[in-house]
Amino acid sequence: TFILNRGDYSQPTVKVEAGTPAKLPALPAGAPANRLGLAQWLVMKENPLTARVAVNRVWKLLFGDGLVTTAADFGFQGQWPSHPELLDTLAVDFVDSGWNLKGLIRQIVTSSTYRQTSRTSAELLEKDPANRLLSRGPRFRLQAELIRDQALQLGGLIVPQLGGPSVNPYSPFDLWREVSHYGSTPATAQNFVQDHGDKLYRRSLYTFWRRNGPAPVLEAFDTPKRVVCVVRRDTTNSPLHALVLLNGKQFVEASRVLAERLLREYSGDREAMLEAAFARLTGRAPDAAERRIVARLHDEQRAWFNRHPGDADCHLEIGDAPPDRGLSAPAVAALAVTINTLMNHDAFVVKR
Repeated sequence: TFILNRGDYSQPTVKVEAGTPAKLPALPAGAPANRLGLAQWLVMKENPLTARVAVNRVWKLLFGDGLVTTAADFGFQGQWPSHPELLDTLAVDFVDSGWNLKGLIRQIVTSSTYRQTSRTSAELLEKDPANRLLSRGPRFRLQAELIRDQALQLGGLIVPQLGGPSVNPYSPFDLWREVSHYGSTPATAQNFVQDHGDKLYRRSLYTFWRRNGPAPVLEAFDTPKRVVCVVRRDTTNSPLHALVLLNGKQFVEASRVLAERLLREYSGDREAMLEAAFARLTGRAPDAAERRIVARLHDEQRAWFNRHPGDADCHLEIGDAPPDRGLSAPAVAALAVTINTLMNHDAFVVKR
């Protein structure tokens, strides 16, 4: 290609060959000046860029923010790394390990820095409000896919199968028709057809994705549309989150299946069931005040469903997983609503 005089394609001047920036290493010896050569250059040991960017992305996933906060820009317009020596060390180790991604993750999550508590003092919060100095462990809201997968895992519903075609889990309405321009696209692209059986409980990674209409449950938790590339997801705090967690069929069903499991496991022992439910959903035991609140909620729901057995039966029918008819419907429904409410607890959706 040529440098054009004043940008006029009819006035080519100096011919330009493929190459690399002068401040960086040249292409490997014998590498072709094409995409193959570029790929070889990207991962050669003398090129410091690729490994640093990759390490920063992994750090961002684990800590909520990268050592370089501008993950898409390591140039002069980007932010300087908060810990440049750490970034370089991890990058060198990553390359020396043969680009072992699992080894990199293990190195970070077993470090004393990552294993710090996410609690902080007023003094540290004043000195390091954004945790750029890594004065505490990471704390951030989980991504949409992880929230849904966590609910499936707790309910014992998740199907850990690897690979295979995409699936259509529950959807609150026929969203595809809304984004199909009402007949201008083929019929197969207009009509959402929900899957059944194990396909409903595949990990969110396998959810079928329409570029202009992602799964509503995931989109509510800031999964971006794939119309354009997004390097950094937004993290919002919206009432929609509570509406989805309380009413989304996948979450209501997972709560009910977990309730059935706890009723069988603890033979209806109220205190033991509530303690176990709280611990499984939040990762810790409840304090005295939380025990009282959860117990009161459960008792109120149990009294309601005892007076309205029809409502209990309806609650058990939500979702494709068949209910356990050997258990008391009011007992299952009351515990399921309690568990479903705990899914709105801060600890359920926030990683600490």
